[in-house]
Amino acid sequence: MPDGSATAHLYRPKLLTIIREGYSFDHFQRDVLAALTVAIVALPLSMAIAVASGVTPERGLYTSIIGGFFVSALGGSRYQIGGPAGAFIVLVAATGARLGDAGLLLTILIAGFMLILVGVLRLGSLIRHIPHAVTVGFTAGIAVTILASQLRYLGGLTLHGSEPGHLVPKLIVLSNALPTLNWFALAVGCISAAMIFAMRSFRPNWPGMLIAVTLASVAVALLHLPVDTIGTHFGGLPHGLPTPHLPKVSMPLLWQVIPAAFSFTLLGGVESLLSAKVADSMTNRKHRSNMELVAQGIANLASAIFGGISATGNIARTATNIRAGAKTPLSGMMHSGFVLLFLLVAAPLASFIPLSALAGVLVVVCWNMAEKREFVRLLSDWRGATVLLATFGLTMIEDLTTGIIAGCVLAALFAFFRRPIPEEGA
Repeated sequence: MPDGSATAHLYRPKLLTIIREGYSFDHFQRDVLAALTVAIVALPLSMAIAVASGVTPERGLYTSIIGGFFVSALGGSRYQIGGPAGAFIVLVAATGARLGDAGLLLTILIAGFMLILVGVLRLGSLIRHIPHAVTVGFTAGIAVTILASQLRYLGGLTLHGSEPGHLVPKLIVLSNALPTLNWFALAVGCISAAMIFAMRSFRPNWPGMLIAVTLASVAVALLHLPVDTIGTHFGGLPHGLPTPHLPKVSMPLLWQVIPAAFSFTLLGGVESLLSAKVADSMTNRKHRSNMELVAQGIANLASAIFGGISATGNIARTATNIRAGAKTPLSGMMHSGFVLLFLLVAAPLASFIPLSALAGVLVVVCWNMAEKREFVRLLSDWRGATVLLATFGLTMIEDLTTGIIAGCVLAALFAFFRRPIPEEGA
């Protein structure tokens, strides 16, 4: 079977290629098993990302259901799994706090159009050529920022007023709230994270996140621990999808969301193509980058219309999909169906999930997100270290866009001055 290199330039969803090649019952069995495995991983993770992003937990599930379906159905990768991603937590939270829910949904909608445009203009290869040091730097910066945002839920802290978005003011406010530390919440969150780490080491095939969150929920309910849950904080989950609707648009709001939409577009393109590239390395195949970006754009349009948050390809869930034996994009589409089934049938159970347990899940996500070995390796070269630390620091202190732009400018300057000077008369 060809590896897909000859058709990597086409605007054709991989699903159509699969249909033309033929789809066997063996493929269906493998896809169903992989879909169920990924859905089990996606359930607690989608809710945790939504809560950390400052929105209600069901909106993370909407993103997995709607966005995930379109990423797989229309994408340029056979194995890509779409949904909410930890990398977007900071952007979604900051945009929602600054522009409100209507502004957030409009930002995601505009970013969807921008991603489609980037794909149509065949600019996917440019995104893929962002310097490695920049990618490692902003990923580590995002991981630290997400971890800081979870300290409130992890320790059950009570804040007087809103939590600042920037890292340094956030840490000051959180440190002032330390007298309100809830030791029960801290224990639940830390034990949940420790269980996930332990199962990844000793039982890697087990759904560690789901098991940890389930056990934490049972313990809090049976022992009547004074810990905030989804039910006490948000009032539970709805039984199904909301009615699709377009966010309200006004010219003043439109001008306000454009800068944020650029950031969403840039991060969405980078994340989705990195994830597709990881899938290629695991399967010896080649994805269609521009088709992938078009699919990501359509997925974000659909997610926003259903009240979801940003959808993008996710490296961890895509890798899980491949390891579970997935063969075609139908596994990603069925994963969305399994998440929808949970929302329709078992939504009341989510009310018992402790917020500190979801924070523990994101502690694990942050640890896995940061490419620690690559970070240390890049420090050995002063040019790479300068680009890395500039991107890392500015992503934490300012924002993602500032970090990426600064890192890319530094990398370009270093590359320019390292070029050999032409001899006179050459």
